[in-house]
Amino acid sequence: MLRRLLAIAGKEVRQLKRDRLTFGMIVGVPLLQILLFGYAIDLDVRNVNAAVADHANTTLSRQLVASADASQVISISRAASGPEELKELLDTGQIDVGIFIPPDFERRVIDAERPVGQLLINGSDPTVERIARGLSEMPLPGQQLRSPLFEPRTYYNPERRSPVNIVPALIGVILHMTMVLFTAIAIVRERERGNLEMLITTPVKRVELMLGKILPYVLIGLIQVTLIVLVSQWLFDVPVRGRVIDIYLASMLFILASLALGLTVSTFAKTQFEAMQLTVFTFLPSILLSGFMFPFEGMPRTAQWIGEVIPLTHFVRLSRGILVRGTEIGELHMEIWPLLAFFAVFMVLATLRFKKRLD
Repeated sequence: MLRRLLAIAGKEVRQLKRDRLTFGMIVGVPLLQILLFGYAIDLDVRNVNAAVADHANTTLSRQLVASADASQVISISRAASGPEELKELLDTGQIDVGIFIPPDFERRVIDAERPVGQLLINGSDPTVERIARGLSEMPLPGQQLRSPLFEPRTYYNPERRSPVNIVPALIGVILHMTMVLFTAIAIVRERERGNLEMLITTPVKRVELMLGKILPYVLIGLIQVTLIVLVSQWLFDVPVRGRVIDIYLASMLFILASLALGLTVSTFAKTQFEAMQLTVFTFLPSILLSGFMFPFEGMPRTAQWIGEVIPLTHFVRLSRGILVRGTEIGELHMEIWPLLAFFAVFMVLATLRFKKRLD
């Protein structure tokens, strides 16, 4: 019995050695996880995008702004004309924190019971909201410690309900998992079932075959979006503050990008099992580096560059902007172009790699 067991075990080891993809998964997945969790994921959020509207423009108010920027909790990237512009910047996702210093700043400094200014905070990300509120406890330069320094004003999710933050991004996670997986096995399934031979004999061009493969899944993806939004409203009271057509347009762009990625994976795999294995490599970076689970601002700069290439990163910003902040899709155009570019690049790559022959 022992000899038979060892024989089977030896055969399995030799098979694993020949199966490079499985061996790569054995080594690659743990390495990918330790790199992502150990290097890229950082819950200590720093350099949150911020803007300031300083209507006092005094030496002390400028010192206050400099002190807030030096704390490294926020990074003041621009000056605004007033609270209205700060709110517009929050709506379009260009900043997460706005600092408003009123004209009577000096008088407020003397009155210890009044806040010296106001914090406008993007509440759609609970982690950023919690970190930003810490600025209220920041000491005023050259003054005694007082509380609160700023009056925090949280927009979009003042109740701090987790579903409001999670569900819009969860739409993208579900779409990514299903769309990439469905199309990753598309070409491989045709080969395994013998249907590829019939496709080879047809006059259908490679581009037509690739586009024809993804069209049904676009409709399936939009149906999934409808189900998720309806259920989230019914069970969790997640608001839909933006236009419904905008969330469908954003979802369709993301679906196309995910389907193109899945088709590319399909051209590399020889079996459906290999296709599913390769798909795992797209799941981990997308979920961990997109800002879905961990704050994007807390990641090192290199990890943020990688995250900007991932379609889910841009869809998370689009979905939260449309559903939670009520922003129109046209105001979020900086998140649209990366999705279009990703779809174009991977669609071309999948088309070039696919050959209408059995080898």
